Amino acid sequence: MRVSPWRHLNKLRWVSLTLVFLMLILLPCIHVYQNLVAAHAYDLLPASDKTFYDVMERITDPFVTDPAKNLDKIKGTTWSGTFFGLRLSDPLAVVSQSAAALSVYWPFVVTALIPIALTLIFGRFFCGWLCPAAFLYELADKSATWLRKTGFPFAGDGKNFNPRFKYLVLAVSVIASAVLGTAVLAAIYPPAVVGRELYYTIAYSGAGVGGVYFLVTLLFDLLVIRRGFCRFLCPGGALYSLLGHYRLVRIQRKVEACDDCTLCNLECQYGLDPKRDGFGQECNNCSACIAVCPKDALAFTVRLRDAPYAGPGHLGAAYRRQRDKNATTKEGAA
Repeated sequence: MRVSPWRHLNKLRWVSLTLVFLMLILLPCIHVYQNLVAAHAYDLLPASDKTFYDVMERITDPFVTDPAKNLDKIKGTTWSGTFFGLRLSDPLAVVSQSAAALSVYWPFVVTALIPIALTLIFGRFFCGWLCPAAFLYELADKSATWLRKTGFPFAGDGKNFNPRFKYLVLAVSVIASAVLGTAVLAAIYPPAVVGRELYYTIAYSGAGVGGVYFLVTLLFDLLVIRRGFCRFLCPGGALYSLLGHYRLVRIQRKVEACDDCTLCNLECQYGLDPKRDGFGQECNNCSACIAVCPKDALAFTVRLRDAPYAGPGHLGAAYRRQRDKNATTKEGAA
């Protein structure tokens, strides 16, 4: 049986998440290496620093001739950074900084236009494909799935919580930023926290309270609600959901191929209902449901709205019962 190429996208997504996380580790390493190169004191370095210097030299030598200058082409974090001259910022960074300053700095707004455009096309894709915090949350969730077999009481499905609560978190945080004159969102937004803590830990051999904060969000996910922070509390998730409400690319179920096995619902960490065409603006197009579908009944499509519920899958028992009942009713009428 021919396997749909869409099923392999989830593997590509994990490659993307891994590369982003590794980049956040590499950037502070580059910062330290540049300082060591600029000092011109290799012989005076302790053995551990010499080893670090040698490793970074091997990594960067094929790409640059002057590490102290040329490695500046990539700087920043997922909050805001420069990539070979292209400045990109998280839309939440623009919202937060504008609120704190009570003014709009248009050159900074421009740096968020590409992420905004991509969100309008692909929806909440940052959360599923690029977010370094989501990378750690998903790894933890996978581990919890294995450990749940031991009987440990891990998180529930969060059906009693309202996903719209994160919009309140976003609004309150924006107001707090304006009142306090500081970017409050940067302190509670997990991708920014992860990038900042990695940088401090590697570049300055220290860590802030952000690491403790992120650990609390991780425990919240594991012990209280599955992927609870992303689903119910994350201000960035709220903004991306709003921007991606009318996304062009979305997942759709092919009812003719569906057998109602519910594997897609079990796999969705956001508690959505692909089996009943229930995606909505919370869907981050992660493609995990596509990957686990044994009938290739889920695929990406281009449309402005999700398709309405098309009924039970045509390969499932419920559809067969309904079909047989309709046939019996017609025969009786005849």
